[in-house]
Amino acid sequence: MAQEGDNGQEKTEQPTPKKLADAKKKGQVPRSKELNSMSIMVLGSLGLLFMGSYMLSHIGIMMQQGFSLTREQLFDHGRLMEMFSMAVSTAFTGIAPFLILMTLTAIFTPALLGGWSFSVEALAFKGERINPLKGLKRIFSANGLMELVKAIAKFLVVSVVAVIYLWGKSDELLGLGTQPLSVALSHGAYLLGMSFLVVSSTLILISAIDVPYQLWDHAQKLKMTLQEVRDEMKDTEGKPEVKSRIRQIQQQLAQQRMMEAVPEADVIITNPTHYAVALKYKHQEMTAPLVVAMGKDLIAFKIREIAEHNDIEIFEAPPLARALYAHSELNREIPGHLFFAVAQVLAFVFQLKTAREQGLETPQRPDPYIPTDEEV
Repeated sequence: MAQEGDNGQEKTEQPTPKKLADAKKKGQVPRSKELNSMSIMVLGSLGLLFMGSYMLSHIGIMMQQGFSLTREQLFDHGRLMEMFSMAVSTAFTGIAPFLILMTLTAIFTPALLGGWSFSVEALAFKGERINPLKGLKRIFSANGLMELVKAIAKFLVVSVVAVIYLWGKSDELLGLGTQPLSVALSHGAYLLGMSFLVVSSTLILISAIDVPYQLWDHAQKLKMTLQEVRDEMKDTEGKPEVKSRIRQIQQQLAQQRMMEAVPEADVIITNPTHYAVALKYKHQEMTAPLVVAMGKDLIAFKIREIAEHNDIEIFEAPPLARALYAHSELNREIPGHLFFAVAQVLAFVFQLKTAREQGLETPQRPDPYIPTDEEV
């Protein structure tokens, strides 16, 4: 059954990245107590098996030093403090690796599911946490039922495995009484560690079920209604009038940058009044002419105005101007089917500039040929 939001709509939509990020800031991340318990128990039992002899040897040294004091040492307060410090140091050296292992396990295991999350808001006092009615509601909720099922399952699985394992090791356990003390202690410690490991390993099964459930439950709690998704998009992207204003400003800035490039053009091809396209070509640097500015009506007028102010040649060729405006893109090379026509115009412009500088005869004005759609 789908959840319902505050407005009565069903929560059918997956949480958005913003919803997930906000939830993490509040400390709402998937967590599995079973995964934490399993990791600590299994690694703890492995640590006892591999570090048990090391810890026992240090504890033995500490006890040997503590029970071998002479009468003079007992009445020497300075010596007693020195012996006490040595005993503490010896004991800590023995158990420090195991404590470090357990600390690292407790810190890094939660990061496997949902990552680390520290939220001051999650630590804040909330009256509902001490409300008895809220507490009863949590106990008898679906989550409370799941916790009860897990507790019963853990008890049954651990109990069955423990009984089976200990029953199989009963002969060895009873045989400890017939062994020498040092051998019995070592053998007993090994049996204890192995029993702890086997029983702890049963929690892997519980964790394998609990982890997917916690991920699913977390996603279900963060699901959103369609209205919540729309509201978030509106808050994230802004209101329509604000977005419209932003687009208008962006267009104005783009137009301003385009106008600043007009003085660098070699020729302005016009309609003559409705369209204007500014072209730039550097023989050694470009493979084809580049469109540095283009526009129609008012923008075309401004392009021509800037061109006249900067003594840039204006070439009237209505068909070519319309074709360039329709098929070209700003700051891109002109289309291939217009190369020949534009080349005629640029050749005329460059020849005209040379003729003016050297006082030569004005070259003949070309009539650029524009290929038809069938020819293209």
